[in-house]
Amino acid sequence: MKNVLIGGFVMIGGLFIAAIIILAGAIYVPDSTSWWTGRSKFWFVILGGDTQGEVADSLFLGLPLIVGVVLTLVGLFILGREYYKK
Repeated sequence: MKNVLIGGFVMIGGLFIAAIIILAGAIYVPDSTSWWTGRSKFWFVILGGDTQGEVADSLFLGLPLIVGVVLTLVGLFILGREYYKK
C-alpha cells in the first residue's frame, strides 16, 4: 500500500508539472513575437531553439517538461509493478 501511494503521488506530481508547463506555453504563445524555426510556435515557446542572433522569445521550459514526463513515467512504473506484484 505504501508503494502505491508513493507511485500515485509521483505520477500526479509529474502530471501536474507537465500540465502547468503546457498551459504556460499555451498562454504565452499569442504574446510571442519572435520567429520560430521548423517546429510549431507552441513548441518553440516551450522548448526554445535557434534564434539566429535575435533576442530569444521563449520560455525555455524543456528541461522541466522532461522532468515532469519522467516523473509521470516513474510513477506509472511503480504503480504497474505493484499491480502485477499481487
